[in-house]
Amino acid sequence: MNNTAEKIAPFEIPPIDIPKPTDSITHYQVQQFLHLDAYLLDHNRLAEWLNILAPDLRYFVPVRQTRERVDRDKEFSTTIGHMDDDFQSISMRVHRLVNTKSAWSEDPASRVRRFVSNVSVWETDVDGEYDVNSYLLMTRNRFYQEDYQLLSAERHDRVRRKGETFELVSREVRMDQAVLGMPNLAIFL
Repeated sequence: MNNTAEKIAPFEIPPIDIPKPTDSITHYQVQQFLHLDAYLLDHNRLAEWLNILAPDLRYFVPVRQTRERVDRDKEFSTTIGHMDDDFQSISMRVHRLVNTKSAWSEDPASRVRRFVSNVSVWETDVDGEYDVNSYLLMTRNRFYQEDYQLLSAERHDRVRRKGETFELVSREVRMDQAVLGMPNLAIFL
């Protein structure tokens, strides 16, 4: 620590502790994979979207609780979620949306746009797997509404190299809102 920081800071400033970032080519490839993910979802190509999900997938959207600053690390539930799915349950959701007339919460389908940004890609201890953090801003419009519903979140993904592309192994979506600003969450984030 330099002398200036020692004189100004009334406490010890910890070093920045971050995992090892990937090389720029892998970063670009993973970022393109996230764009493909958003494209397939935005264009309601859900059956095709299943092709980029790993068979051992975990898809979790935890409930957020407002906490005081000292308990901020406990804001997200580890057991209760808006969604807590695996590949099988997501496949069943997609089948219901695509092949049945009983998906009333998405009939007619929402008009959704996902904006993915602030992508960081980190090495892991498993060869060919990467931890990915990204920010998501999603707009949603239904029926004849004039305004959009907004949802912002931070996503924590694990992706695995699969041939020339990747597959999504896990996704945890940490929404910025403690109370959803929409009547249902019948869409994938």
